[in-house]
Amino acid sequence: MAGTTTRFREPTRVVLLTVVAVGWIGIPLWLLLVNSLKPLAEASALGLGLPKTWTPLDNYSTVIHEGAYDTAVMNSLLIAVPTIASALLLGSLAAWAYARARSTTMKVAYNLTVLSILLPPAVLPTIYELQLTGLDGTRLGYFLVMTGTRLGTVVFLATGFIRAMPAELEDAAEVDGASRLQIYWHIVLPLLRPVLLVGSMILIITVWNEFFFAAFLLQGSERATLPMALYQFASASPDTSIVRWNLIFAHVVLTSLPLVIGYFFVQHRIVSGLSEGAIKG
Repeated sequence: MAGTTTRFREPTRVVLLTVVAVGWIGIPLWLLLVNSLKPLAEASALGLGLPKTWTPLDNYSTVIHEGAYDTAVMNSLLIAVPTIASALLLGSLAAWAYARARSTTMKVAYNLTVLSILLPPAVLPTIYELQLTGLDGTRLGYFLVMTGTRLGTVVFLATGFIRAMPAELEDAAEVDGASRLQIYWHIVLPLLRPVLLVGSMILIITVWNEFFFAAFLLQGSERATLPMALYQFASASPDTSIVRWNLIFAHVVLTSLPLVIGYFFVQHRIVSGLSEGAIKG
């Protein structure tokens, strides 16, 4: 009887999750895609129906040429790639130190680092420090801020993972004459691959879609990332009373496209990495 009940509940859960997914994700996604293919008059109605007049080439070509899409993509890549690489490297090193430390000072430092995930960003002190160092409005200053504000996520994910790893592996390598850097590179880092893959996906999404800091720390359209370029494009309408929904939707699609492509390329690695980590654990 219990087995029958379980088999009955499983399809019910799938149906409920499907309904929630369609309503929560499917409908907004469809609204976004279908209105990016319509002319302005149809897109302004924000309907879910197919276009009566299809204008995908006009919409997307306008966004690419007038919205400085290629420059914004390059700016986003110049920020996202080094930020994610630096956050993963420095965060995993810090997590290793926190996980193996026994002192109260290191425990306090760990809690302060993780607390950065919850605390609101201190914009004014950050801008003041960047002005003192001459980095305000530069890509380097924005990169440093983005790296620092993302370290807490990697430290939080990796510290618990390292604490569950047997320290005997590191002790044996140290006895064999391996340096601390060699132990990290050849033992700790490979074992951290599953959690770092998950952390990298979180970082990719948050860094790529970051708008708050970009609005304060980046100056000029030539440095604008994709979210900033979208904002500038949406607010640059010659008639402020008209919102060019068709072009805004097309810009959102193009902004999200690199994330979608990247996800399809790395999703199997994430799944295999998590499975490998579960088996080793």
